[in-house]
Amino acid sequence: MEIGYFSGSTPITALSPQRFQRAQKFLKQRGVRLVAGSLTGKQDGYRSGSIQARADEINALIHQPTIDVIMATIGGTVTSSVLPYLDYAYLEQHPKTVVGYSDATALLLAVQTQAPSCRVIYGPALVASLGDWSPYVEQTWAYFKQIVSATGPVTVSAPKTWTDEQANWENFDHPKQQHANAWHYIGKSMLSGRLIGGNLDTMYGFFKSDYFPKLTTDDILFIEDAEKDAATVEKNFSMLKLAGVFDQVKGIILGKHACFDPARTDYRPIDILQEVLGAQQLPIVYDYDSCHTIPMISTPLGSQVAVDALKQTITFSDF
Repeated sequence: MEIGYFSGSTPITALSPQRFQRAQKFLKQRGVRLVAGSLTGKQDGYRSGSIQARADEINALIHQPTIDVIMATIGGTVTSSVLPYLDYAYLEQHPKTVVGYSDATALLLAVQTQAPSCRVIYGPALVASLGDWSPYVEQTWAYFKQIVSATGPVTVSAPKTWTDEQANWENFDHPKQQHANAWHYIGKSMLSGRLIGGNLDTMYGFFKSDYFPKLTTDDILFIEDAEKDAATVEKNFSMLKLAGVFDQVKGIILGKHACFDPARTDYRPIDILQEVLGAQQLPIVYDYDSCHTIPMISTPLGSQVAVDALKQTITFSDF
């Protein structure tokens, strides 16, 4: 496997050199060939480079014939800025797998709409995910390999434990606190349909644009977020309601919210979502593990899914 990596927003290869080095070592030990994006090691304040430079970096990877997977190094805030400048026509004729999470949602959904021959996976970022420590990095990589190598339907089970403790980013300090895992549901424990979505804080930046998929009544909306307070979560959920999104989908899969700030309340994200929905009875499976918590399940966007909250399994097909 050959992975070309890019920094569409945060200049993480410059900011976290030790974590970046760990990720490279981890992948090379597994026989992965790496192709560095042109902005590797570079920084322009809050971003890796100008809008055009970031688009050029991704386009160069799109045009590199040997690359199998284009992977984000991390998320950030401004990946959506590059969307008008990418060579989707070439990518559609020479499809690749595109993977990332968080702010990389912008690129994933743009590729899904503009170059649908590609496989897009809400999954690990090179530095943020694959520069982690054992046992999480091996678990996250195993989930990714299970999806990226698939030639037919794949059923994935939830990890036994999870964590969102913010520790050990550059150097190892102490083992992270782990929590016993469970998925929960409201209305129905089993949902099936086409899965569309990603990071909500990113999606609101290009929602209703040509780069966002057209929703249908067979769709399951997948949303996750991290490090937000209750007020921001309410605002973002309300944006979806006001935009009519909840009227267009048949159900919701809500990811765990890493490092959620209840803002002097006892509310959880699911409580806020239910309040925003009001009398609208949409089935919800929540605390899904394709999010900013670890380990991370890799989720192919646009696939047909069948999720079972009681068995804590999800099956992906047609991706």
